[in-house]
Amino acid sequence: MTQEKGKVYLVGAGPGDVAYLTVKAYNLLAAAQVLIYDALVDAQLLQCVPPDCLQLDVGKRGGKPSTTQAEINKLLVKYCQQGKQVVRLKSGDPLIFGRCTSEIEALKASGCDFELVPGISSALAAPLLAGIPLTDPVLSRTFAVLTAHEPEVLDWEALSRLETLVILMGGQHLPEIVHQLVRHGRSHLTPIAIIRWAGTPRQQIWIGQLGNILEQTTELSISPAVIVIGEVVGLRKYLQPEKIDCQDSTTAQTSSPPVMLSNLFASPQPLTGKTILVTRSVGQAGTFSDRLIALGATVIEMPTLEIGPPSSWEALDDAIAHLSDFDWLILTSTNAIDYFFERLIAQGKDTRALAGIKIAVVGEKTAHCLKQHSLQADFIPPNFVADSLVENFPEDLDGKKVLFPRVESGGREVLVKELTLKGAKVIEVAAYQSCCPSGIPPEAKLALQNRKIDVITFASSKTVQFFCQLTNNIFSSNSDVSQFLESVCIASIGPQTSKTCHFLFGHVDVEAEEYTLDGLTQALITWATNC
Repeated sequence: MTQEKGKVYLVGAGPGDVAYLTVKAYNLLAAAQVLIYDALVDAQLLQCVPPDCLQLDVGKRGGKPSTTQAEINKLLVKYCQQGKQVVRLKSGDPLIFGRCTSEIEALKASGCDFELVPGISSALAAPLLAGIPLTDPVLSRTFAVLTAHEPEVLDWEALSRLETLVILMGGQHLPEIVHQLVRHGRSHLTPIAIIRWAGTPRQQIWIGQLGNILEQTTELSISPAVIVIGEVVGLRKYLQPEKIDCQDSTTAQTSSPPVMLSNLFASPQPLTGKTILVTRSVGQAGTFSDRLIALGATVIEMPTLEIGPPSSWEALDDAIAHLSDFDWLILTSTNAIDYFFERLIAQGKDTRALAGIKIAVVGEKTAHCLKQHSLQADFIPPNFVADSLVENFPEDLDGKKVLFPRVESGGREVLVKELTLKGAKVIEVAAYQSCCPSGIPPEAKLALQNRKIDVITFASSKTVQFFCQLTNNIFSSNSDVSQFLESVCIASIGPQTSKTCHFLFGHVDVEAEEYTLDGLTQALITWATNC
């Protein structure tokens, strides 16, 4: 059999937020078999690839161990020759300070097919998102884009004469940039803007002059940043929406706090500036994450559950073969519904086999999932928790036979016990199993290691337990875990999950009043508003 031909796509990721990704780049990510990405690529973009896509973080980070360019070249060639569709994802545009030449040469030398896909460079996007025009009929008829990664090799005398400068990779060399420009004749009153994390909810902006910007940013982390120098910076106050009220440090006579703005062209969202770790099961985090992102949060997904079929279908298949013997079917999750109906269809049956059986579900989402199978729940407990089902049950359970498809590992002992005490005969069958994933996604691992998480959300006790299991190798000791979690907001979907959080973490900061993802979202909004 002829092996499928591989191809490498050198793709520009744009300035950060997935909203600024090109349609072609998004489609390529959605079909990628291997993703090789840089350090500055936003974590949101990593959620665009298929679940089985191999993700390799090769980002170069100053002062830390990094993948060499030669190793990156070898990876691109290796996976292309294996017939894979490889996306090499670079921040901004791949040919603007992107070191693509070496990678293209390696691909051509090995006979590998490749394609360049443009992206929006932060050199253009960051000033725009800050409300700063790079050209103006009077103030700026030309601009130059440069990297200050090696300031000693630049012709500062020539650069100082240009009306507008856009400087990338200059955060660590800001003192040298200011020194060289002033030394070569640029006025200390020249406006300067520093835009950090442009195009993301973390966007920050410092406005000043060459003469005072160092005082304003001393001991602050301003990387990764785009620096704009020139009179056009002063036009920002005329171009930003009137509803945004801010005072630039350019008007100050003495050192003043830096101006930091997030989402300049939109009303601040309640979760802006918060980095939230979502720990739902594989394939089920998307909608919840989208809600949080829409509210301004930076979301990193760390699946702590993998859902799959049980070790044996025998018990469930036997129960389905004798459905007419049951009075009630209890479904406490969408997973139970999905696998129950999968086996129902596998036996050549459909919803008509449930005629005469009443169905109880827990939670609106579970009820909605049931409706997708053209069935209406006969009973939904008011508090959306399984353990409240018994006390609100609509009829006498004495002598009733109840079918309860559940997770193979159990976990609803209280529910089964209470139903049994009411006189019901409960038949528990394994419909699916949940297990701990084999590892942590690279972006989540990096965020945990660097203590960059503000909130961790948990939607079940299992996600709490498996989170602890997965993070054992990240932290050197239990005390390190406890110390880290003391400063993190622990957000729980309901009482049972909170109980597990208290046992393992010692605290819960947010608990949903309505035990749903919508309820958890609202609880986070309230917390962020009050904190």
